[in-house]
Amino acid sequence: MHLAYPAVLAALLFCTGLYGVLARRNAILVLMSVELMLNAVNLNLVAFDVWLRDTLHAGQALTLFVIAVAAAEIGIGLAIVLMVYRDRGTSDVDRLRDSVESDATDAAAAESVAEAQAEAETEAAARAKARAKKAEATA
Repeated sequence: MHLAYPAVLAALLFCTGLYGVLARRNAILVLMSVELMLNAVNLNLVAFDVWLRDTLHAGQALTLFVIAVAAAEIGIGLAIVLMVYRDRGTSDVDRLRDSVESDATDAAAAESVAEAQAEAETEAAARAKARAKKAEATA
């Protein structure tokens, strides 16, 4: 068998996965697209292992390692997506990014408001002390 057939199939799988990562909004579909990309890499590893007639079968061994890492990645990724969905009510990647940016902006605004209030309280306390000193001086 020629090396071109699995290489073309792997390239198509990888491009499909890349499109899914770049174009999808749902976090679960993004994770599925990453899995497609990893499977394209696995296909290339096995195809080149067979083509080179490696006696150690290093490509196949590395493929098993990639499969194990992908299984861990999908398990942790789904757990994170479920926790975010429970917390925010959506798994839309764009909305999550916008909400994180707005949370940071809101936190910075709240911090500046708190600083302004503390400054105003300090100024008010200084004015009250000055009035008390004037009252003592006149009395």
